[in-house]
Amino acid sequence: MLPDGGADDEERWLAEGIAGVQQNAFYMHRALDSNNLKDALKYSAQMLSELRTSRLSPHKYYDLYMRAFDEMRKLEMFFREETRRGSCSVVDLYELVQHAGNAPAKDVLKDLVEMCRGIQHPLRGLFLRSYLSQISRDKLPDIGSEYEGDADSINDAVEFVLQNFIEMNKLWVRMQHQGPVREKEKRGKERNELRDLVGKNLHVLSQIEGVDLDMYKETVLPRILEQPNVDIKTVLSQLMDRLSSYAAASPEVLPEFLQVEAFAKFSNAIGKVIEAQVDMPVVGAVTLYVSLLTFTLRVHPDRLDYVDQVLGACVKKLSGNAKLEDSRATKQIVALLSAPLEKYSNIVTALELSNYPRVMDYLDNSTTKVMALVIIQSIMKNTTCISTSDKIEALFDLIKGLIKDMDGAQDDELDDEDFKEEQNSVARLIHMLHNDDHEEMLKILCTVQKHILQGGPKRLPFTVPSLVFSALKLVRRLQGQDGDVIGEEVPATPKKIFQILHQTIEALSCVPSPELALRLYLQCAEAANDCDLEPVAYEFFTQAFILYEEEIADSKAQITAIHLIIGTLQRMNIFGVENRDTLTHKTTGYSAKLLKKPDQCRAVYACSHLFWTDDQDGIMDGERVLLCLKRALRIANAAQQMANVTRGSSGSVALFIEILNKYLYFFEKGIPEITNTVIQDLIELIRTEKQSENTVADPSTEAFFASTLRYIEFQKQKGGSIGEKYEQIKTT
Repeated sequence: MLPDGGADDEERWLAEGIAGVQQNAFYMHRALDSNNLKDALKYSAQMLSELRTSRLSPHKYYDLYMRAFDEMRKLEMFFREETRRGSCSVVDLYELVQHAGNAPAKDVLKDLVEMCRGIQHPLRGLFLRSYLSQISRDKLPDIGSEYEGDADSINDAVEFVLQNFIEMNKLWVRMQHQGPVREKEKRGKERNELRDLVGKNLHVLSQIEGVDLDMYKETVLPRILEQPNVDIKTVLSQLMDRLSSYAAASPEVLPEFLQVEAFAKFSNAIGKVIEAQVDMPVVGAVTLYVSLLTFTLRVHPDRLDYVDQVLGACVKKLSGNAKLEDSRATKQIVALLSAPLEKYSNIVTALELSNYPRVMDYLDNSTTKVMALVIIQSIMKNTTCISTSDKIEALFDLIKGLIKDMDGAQDDELDDEDFKEEQNSVARLIHMLHNDDHEEMLKILCTVQKHILQGGPKRLPFTVPSLVFSALKLVRRLQGQDGDVIGEEVPATPKKIFQILHQTIEALSCVPSPELALRLYLQCAEAANDCDLEPVAYEFFTQAFILYEEEIADSKAQITAIHLIIGTLQRMNIFGVENRDTLTHKTTGYSAKLLKKPDQCRAVYACSHLFWTDDQDGIMDGERVLLCLKRALRIANAAQQMANVTRGSSGSVALFIEILNKYLYFFEKGIPEITNTVIQDLIELIRTEKQSENTVADPSTEAFFASTLRYIEFQKQKGGSIGEKYEQIKTT
């Protein structure tokens, strides 16, 4: 038990101890230089007396011990040299220090072990016996040693090391009961730092040449394992880890493992250990199974049945528990589940293990998500393509923690950025699901749809777009095919896929996430246009308009949405006259009803593109183009007047210049209703507005107008039909 004292006191005690060691070492060396063995031994004993302290922590005591150890090494070297030269015999030296006659090596070793019992303080005793172990390892009566005796000398050497090990283990065990309860955790940490001192005896044992397999099996191992607090699981785990590393480094030894049925023996041994230690914590059992699985994957990588057997044994051990709450056990479960992914680099192989999902069921919600991310990252890293609906069903069962709310889950506890990263991983995963067979790909899409629609309002905006675009890729592959959709088991056709898409986007629009749903409806409408499915395309546009009318209230969102609708509708070439007129009328009507006049103006002149397309069979209605542009001019003029009323100035003429550029665009397209006279009048109108005393000067607008006039002059200089058209337009 350490006395109460601060870090400063301990530093002072250490400094005093080191000073005492150095002082006595100085006198010891001086005595050795004068060949005064009696004084040298006296000062060495006084130096070692500095180790007789209980005031230092293990770490500080080790510093003091190493100082004394180094000095004792020098004393040993002196005695060795003197003995070699014949100046002093070992017998004389022994008589000097112990007053004993001749003694065989085994008796000397026995005396040393017995004398060490005089130090019963756990910390001091450990270091004393550690010194004895190190200083005597080259003096054991081993085969080939100068101290080798009769046939029993090997047993004497082994007995000496084992006896020292047993006594050190007792001292080490006693350390956990020293001191107050409040310092138990600190003592445990200090004890772990001292394990190597005890373990050095095992290293010495391994270096005794005379220890054969029979002796190790009958004498050494039983004596070691019968010690108190022997952690059998650690012994087994490290043994399996060492053998698996050996197998990985030396493939030629694999037949030997097969011959001795190593897997079966380890599996049986683990079962017996777990059965015998009924109070073994879950983390201990799982650690054993992790080591066994690692061994199996390295020695029997082709035996999936062995891998599944290990997972099944783990499930059996966990069967009496609910969700694991021990963080150490959870960490080991993650290691257990990650091992097959790292070995096979293919989640498809892991999906063949029937017990894999059963092990995952024992993880808590947060760790289930972590494991799901590990699985997805493995798929991404190895670009694994999962190509059957059955495998995808099994995969989504494994990653269900990411794709839907789990029972008792607290989503509010998850950081928004972490949640986005999780859902983006799921979205990327969907793009990895592929099959060249159209029928199987349709089954895959249906499977994915079934799972992601369970995701709830927070997840759908992340996962639905990936499903939609994966489905649209299949539509492109099937482009041109058609057929009536009757029942569920029908060939993959664009109509069938568009049905799935309609259901999926409808679920997204109910979240609600209307802006995203509108974008996806328009994407599907464009794909239906390419497949010559006019009713389907019209239905998607209808749904987009419904969302615009009923769900999108924000003015900025309305501006973005109306321009998306205009851009998509302009590319549509499948609609008949009636359907197109209905849609264009709706679009222009919505454009003119935007909140702000400038936004109305820009949306209305954008609608002019709906009535003139360059396609061979495209619509070419110059009158309605001109009507849109004139309407835009009226709105721009109204915006100027409103600005004049509210701010006392008419504001910028940028809207008029933008409309002028639209006039020039359609003028070059050859629309007969757009004449150079109309353009000239608009230029003069802009100049008049600019010169108005109410107009606010704007450098960017001035530059915009100047650039437009330069473009007109540039077109004049081209010559030919273009130059002739622009010739009559005056810019100055």
